[in-house]
Amino acid sequence: MKFLDLAKERFSLRDYADREVEAEKLERILMAGQAAPTAKNFQPQHIYVLKGENIQKAAEASPCTYGAPVVLIVCYDKDQVASLPEMNQVNFGYVDTACIITHMMLQATALGLGTCWVGCFEEQKMRELFNIPDNLVIAALLDIGYPGANGVPSERHPQRKPLSDTVEYL
Repeated sequence: MKFLDLAKERFSLRDYADREVEAEKLERILMAGQAAPTAKNFQPQHIYVLKGENIQKAAEASPCTYGAPVVLIVCYDKDQVASLPEMNQVNFGYVDTACIITHMMLQATALGLGTCWVGCFEEQKMRELFNIPDNLVIAALLDIGYPGANGVPSERHPQRKPLSDTVEYL
């Protein structure tokens, strides 16, 4: 599959089939995240893989698990993240995790799986449920699984502004 086709195919899946994700596919998804670029290659990510009862626990802190058989808690270590003086001390933790999550979503799509990037969660509750240490910042959740019967893109998915509205050549 060509990359642009893959990128266009990916959508936020909110209905998952009652089917496990094969360990080999999950490992490939995690390896795609590992291959993502991070500022100064510091690789500050820490990812918790949730399955089974742990997803039910996560649902106590987020209404957006959607029945996925795998939910990743994607964090970055605030003590290991790049902060560049020449960039006004910008913390690159969220940038790094955005790259990592994007790689994992695209790999999942290439493997016939769906994903949903979730920013809706109670961070403190999630931290308490899974004993996440204070040095880790929870950036997002990533639901992963096979599409369910109602697993279709939203009607807004194909809507894109024209490049002329978002790109300016100088």
